[in-house]
Amino acid sequence: MTNRPDEDPLLDVKQAAKFLGTSERFPRRLIAQRRIRFVRVGRFVRIPMSALTDFLEPVEPMTASDIWKAA
Repeated sequence: MTNRPDEDPLLDVKQAAKFLGTSERFPRRLIAQRRIRFVRVGRFVRIPMSALTDFLEPVEPMTASDIWKAA
């Protein structure tokens, strides 16, 4: 299933940084480390809004007892 462009807008690095509340360097680092999905449009890099919301998805914190159970 493909998303329509209006359902998942593509943001540039500056817009992504503003959405994340960070400097432009942070989304660039995420792209360089391949920790976030991105799209190349010619020579430009765009980040789908869904990639940012997936990145911000909350993670359940581990407790000390969880660590001992895993060991």
